[in-house]
Amino acid sequence: MNRHRTWLALTMAALCVGLLVWNNDRPQHYYHHSGEVFGTLYNIRYQAHANLSDSIQQCLKQVDDALSMFNQNSDLSRINRNEPVTVSTDFLRVFTEAQSVSDLSGGAFDMTVAPLVNAWGFGFENKAQMTAERVDSLRALIGYRRIHLQGRQIVKDHPAIRLDAGAIAKGFACDKVAEMLRRQGCTNLLVDIGGEVVASGKNSKGELWTIGLTKPIDDPTGTRQELQATLRYDSVCMATSGNYRNFYYEGTERRSHTIDPRTGYPVQHNLLSATVTASSCMRADALATACMVLGAEEAVRMIDQTDDAACCLIVGENDKQVFVLSKRWTHIEELIK
Repeated sequence: MNRHRTWLALTMAALCVGLLVWNNDRPQHYYHHSGEVFGTLYNIRYQAHANLSDSIQQCLKQVDDALSMFNQNSDLSRINRNEPVTVSTDFLRVFTEAQSVSDLSGGAFDMTVAPLVNAWGFGFENKAQMTAERVDSLRALIGYRRIHLQGRQIVKDHPAIRLDAGAIAKGFACDKVAEMLRRQGCTNLLVDIGGEVVASGKNSKGELWTIGLTKPIDDPTGTRQELQATLRYDSVCMATSGNYRNFYYEGTERRSHTIDPRTGYPVQHNLLSATVTASSCMRADALATACMVLGAEEAVRMIDQTDDAACCLIVGENDKQVFVLSKRWTHIEELIK
């Protein structure tokens, strides 16, 4: 009996080794998937033994189920309706990072900004008639310290507090898809969701991945894709935020979609765009939004306080666009070209 078991174990071990060798010998191909998700476009490229489209879609659905404001059954939507929710692991990861960036930025990044975003006409509700009194009343509902995690439930200090994950969800989705691809053995990959990017390894030509920085010119239609610079990476998590696409004019006043949670008003400064690299794409995503709220000087000061992030800011000065870089930004030469 012992000999039989030993023989069976050796046979199974040999079979497993054989399958592993066979799988590693199979040719790997570069796959490309693109489409629409979260109200934006995605492009995903990776080298693998097999098409992983179904797994990618599953990842995107899980993010939608956790964080979407437009999915009525998502964790976030149910929390906003004050329903009892045992939140998913995905929601917990994002909420924890969001609170961390809120602390770091002094509240410039804040998931509770949703009522202001909606009232100013950049959310999922019709624009309100905004007055100083209206802004002050909404500010009473804003503040990341007014939401708390108890076990796996979110507790709000006021039932009218609502959350908005729009400034961190795309970055997290990039992380989640990239993590899945790596678990499947992919070392060469690029995940781009609405301009937030995770890249590793090399492209199908054996070259570093090339990522473009879009020139921050007024483009509400999203059809003008002029590049300010191109950067090359073999490993990066990057996100960009800007006020050159989502805005409107109210008389002569320009209203950008970046709302300062601390004041209740759209930001008014000369920072046109913020590109951030960090240890994760969701962190880069949240930090880029915080930069746009803070303005160039405070943004660089915030980024330089971290040990895992760098930023490239584009500032408008006297009809010119000027780069402002944090200490750890390493691609100065490529920006100058």
